Amino acid sequence: MIKEFVDVLVIGAGPSGCVSASYLHKNNIKIKVVEKTKFPRLVVGESLIPRVMDHFAKAELFESLDAMNFEKKLGARFIRGEEICVFDFSKKFGEGWDWTWQVPRADFDNTMAQEVIRKGIDLEFETEVLEVSFEGKNSKTIVKDKDGNLKEIHAKFIIDSSGYGRVLPRLLDLDTPSKLDPHSSIFTHVKDINREEGEEGTQISFDILETEVWLWVIPFSNGNTSLGVVGPTDFINSLSENKDNAEALRNAIQKSDYYIKRFKGTEFLFEPVKLENYSRAVKRMYGDGFALTGNSSEFLDPVFSSGVAFATESGMLAAKLYLKESQGIEVDWETEFTGYMKRGIAVFTTYVQEWYTGNLQTLFFHQPENPDVKEKICSVLAGYVWNEENPFVKKHDHVIKNMAYLLNMQKEQSPE
Repeated sequence: MIKEFVDVLVIGAGPSGCVSASYLHKNNIKIKVVEKTKFPRLVVGESLIPRVMDHFAKAELFESLDAMNFEKKLGARFIRGEEICVFDFSKKFGEGWDWTWQVPRADFDNTMAQEVIRKGIDLEFETEVLEVSFEGKNSKTIVKDKDGNLKEIHAKFIIDSSGYGRVLPRLLDLDTPSKLDPHSSIFTHVKDINREEGEEGTQISFDILETEVWLWVIPFSNGNTSLGVVGPTDFINSLSENKDNAEALRNAIQKSDYYIKRFKGTEFLFEPVKLENYSRAVKRMYGDGFALTGNSSEFLDPVFSSGVAFATESGMLAAKLYLKESQGIEVDWETEFTGYMKRGIAVFTTYVQEWYTGNLQTLFFHQPENPDVKEKICSVLAGYVWNEENPFVKKHDHVIKNMAYLLNMQKEQSPE
């Protein structure tokens, strides 16, 4: 069997894996990336948030992505019947990027992967991880390529960025139930022939059909738009008696007063894909000789587009900590990796939970708007969930609930 020896094996060539690999490569670390699928490939997670731009810049991937002219995302719009709430990332609390992209992930991920290859990083597509074993921090990984050939990869460290493939969580029995209630989604792309000119046609929107059910509309610069419905798994399953994903998605679109005219009867560009009970968690995020990043560790919910941000945040952090360790600097992975990531995950988890209780929606749609509250929430939605100068980060576990309670009390007490 062929043997290869590298410093770091990266499993997965999505955003997390490419950020990790590119950052380590520029710091003279020998990298091997293995990716089970063939790119370009379909994947969900098409709406980014500004925090990711920091990671693409540091990993020297920004220029290649920017050259693709993806649709710019300057904020996000939330719709509930006739009520509309728009967040503008340039009007957020604190420092940070004011924009990001809305992207067809097949093109986006392939652009990053090709840039990684252009940099001279060894990336193998259609290569599956079969076994992983550790001797101390050193690992031996058996992989199989598309022709069925086996290879033995010896590495000093593994960064698992395998996403929903969850390679190490499966092989090392690290999976654990998510704290979030079971939700599912169905999505596809359409040729957006009824798209209006200007901001109305390009703005990402979340149309609330019921408190826990919403439709996403993500326009791309190529004229196509991503359409998806999210809700409790039982509700999603009830949209089609025949378990027909296309029928289910069309029935969801019918429930949207705002978008029914724009998308009624629009042809789906591919058979809608269903993601069932997608929230994930792990028992631990690292171990001797490995770290879990992106969806291979935790995935919350698509409502605030946090997936790619946590993927690149954890991918960049794992790369930086390995680099420190390789230089003989002691790293406290529990504090510097798990502790750090868990703080940000906890903030977003609260926002997801309070979205589905309706408390966050109460704050979004309250009139008149409170600009101070809105800019602080906007900062969270932009992904700056480690900025504890923001009280909506530091006090996330009770501030939304308490404020929603007060607003509801005021509403009940106000004269008709």
